[in-house]
Amino acid sequence: MANIFKVAQDAVTENQIWKSIFRHGYAMNRRNRLLMVTNNVFYHILPTKISRYGMRMRFHWGAGIITFYLFMVLTFTGVLLMFYYTPTVPRAYYDLKDLQFVVPFGNLLRNMHRYGAHAMVFMVMVHMARTFYTSSYKPPREYNWVVGVILLTLTFLLSFSGYLLPWDQLAIWAVTVGTNMARATPLLGYEGPFSNLIGLKVNNDVRFALLGGTTVGQATLLRFYVLHCIAFPLATTVFIVVHFWRVRRDGFSGDVPVNDE
Repeated sequence: MANIFKVAQDAVTENQIWKSIFRHGYAMNRRNRLLMVTNNVFYHILPTKISRYGMRMRFHWGAGIITFYLFMVLTFTGVLLMFYYTPTVPRAYYDLKDLQFVVPFGNLLRNMHRYGAHAMVFMVMVHMARTFYTSSYKPPREYNWVVGVILLTLTFLLSFSGYLLPWDQLAIWAVTVGTNMARATPLLGYEGPFSNLIGLKVNNDVRFALLGGTTVGQATLLRFYVLHCIAFPLATTVFIVVHFWRVRRDGFSGDVPVNDE
């Protein structure tokens, strides 16, 4: 039995595809460990060197990786929810009710997405607060700090755009209030400062663009659905990739000149 397992293991590990992914072994020497991180497709997003201080839980709190994990959970559950949701006024609310009471495990799926979204908003703010209070935004990581601020904004936009999709009274009035605030935006809203300089009116400002009209309706639901399911997730994915790339280039935020214990 052991020989059969050894033959099967060798057949996998000696395969050219396996070797193209795992190019180096696990011998415990410094050079080989660096090569593993540099050339392995799963490890290449990590810095090649990490200080002991930077790996302390009391320093980084794990907030960044938890936020990324929640984003992956939301992506997975969101794709599943798309199979049961129709972004139309007559169907949206009843599709959510079907998820709660008809679809097997539908209520669990929806709650995973809903509370996962709340948790992601909380954790991304924790991550930003930790980065600020540990001065991890200072050179050479100031560029990654800007990317993080953009990701924070995209997280809020994801949360806000998903708020309308249940199409209940709470969602409709929350989006109504939120978009009414947009009409007072400088240079973008028709009630905002300097709007008269570029000829903004009720039917051509940022609120009109968000709603697809002057009131919340079918066009609003469709636009928020597209923004929530396509535009904002794609933009977030791009900036997450850039964020990880800069982590690799600049090192973890805890990698500061200290005496390792």
